[in-house]
Amino acid sequence: MPISQKLHCGIENKSKEGGQCPLCAGVQGRIHLLTSILDGIFSGLSIGSILLLAALGLAIVFGLMGVINMAHGELMMLGAYATFVVQNGFKKLGEPWLQVYIFVALIAAFIVAALVGLLLERGVIRYLYGRPLETLLATWGVSLILQQFVRSVNWVMVIGLVMFSLLFFGGMWILQRRSDFDRIRKWVIAVLLPLSIAISFVVGSVLSNAYQLAVTQPWFGAQNVDVTAPKWLQGGLPIGNSQLPYTRMFIMVLTVLCVVGIYFFLNKTPWGLRIRSVTQNRNMSACLGIPTQKVDALTFALGSGLAGIAGCAVSLLGSVGPNTGQNYIVNTFMVVVVGGVGKLVGTIVGALVIGILDYVIGAGVLMNVFSQFQPLFDFFSFFATSSMAKVMVFLLIVLFLQFRPAGLFPQKGRTVDA
Repeated sequence: MPISQKLHCGIENKSKEGGQCPLCAGVQGRIHLLTSILDGIFSGLSIGSILLLAALGLAIVFGLMGVINMAHGELMMLGAYATFVVQNGFKKLGEPWLQVYIFVALIAAFIVAALVGLLLERGVIRYLYGRPLETLLATWGVSLILQQFVRSVNWVMVIGLVMFSLLFFGGMWILQRRSDFDRIRKWVIAVLLPLSIAISFVVGSVLSNAYQLAVTQPWFGAQNVDVTAPKWLQGGLPIGNSQLPYTRMFIMVLTVLCVVGIYFFLNKTPWGLRIRSVTQNRNMSACLGIPTQKVDALTFALGSGLAGIAGCAVSLLGSVGPNTGQNYIVNTFMVVVVGGVGKLVGTIVGALVIGILDYVIGAGVLMNVFSQFQPLFDFFSFFATSSMAKVMVFLLIVLFLQFRPAGLFPQKGRTVDA
């Protein structure tokens, strides 16, 4: 018997040389189970960190404006694609620059998603406040448009969109200076809109015929693209027989920094105070002179930017495709509902709990825990896949909401009445 086994049991049984005593087997089994549980909790925390990044923005938007933004997942997708573009740009600069691209990618993902969110709020959502069903349907349509846009975007489309924006919105901005603009507004739109579309279409057609494949080739296409983490994020920190990936540790640190930043912004800055005021009582805030429309636009841009950062984090874990956001949007909404609408602490707790449950069930960790109990072992074996784990988590959330319909941290006092 090896010396390590003698140290465990203190018994030398030459007839079983090379074997293992039951005591040693039990100890090693418990160590393996404990390692499996710790790995599951760590991986679940990293998934929960991504959910938290995405749910932070959604919780702020939903808590302030009551808007159910079905395009929130696509804002994550845009952040992931922004990371891919930045990575390719830094590849051309050389290897040393490639090791720091992730910091530029985080900023680019935030800006891209924030700008798209701002356009979405100014162009669609501000006309639908107070009508949740119409908002849900409109943002769902926007999500489908963004998915198809990523599949089909090319130089012709970009040039056409830029030209249309300059002609239509530029023309509207110039004509707004007229004193009688309100009277002729409908006529201006009726003339300027089809004219801008026609000119943009003609320019796109001319470019397509002149340059053919060079300007019509899709940038990304329908296939997934890969983002490679910098070398200093590859590998992991060895702890015993397991390894903690540096990428997931980076995501967790990034999440902590974002949570601290949002807390500081909401509690220590004038605009954060305005956002909290509008969240609690919109009508009273307007009476006090707070520009509620600007607060709405800023809040939506901030929430969208956080979704972009979440997309950057997601890109480090796997391939990025047009449907990337759809894999997270359901869990993100569940985080907001479970935590309590408009509650930062509830969002944090809800994200971490759902992330851990989703992973430990889907990865079969609970199946290993209850391996000695055949009925529970069979039960968790049935749910030991990623898709069935989501079903299990959803059922648990539905059961939880039967007892606490307002979530873990419900709103209290005048906030509810407002």
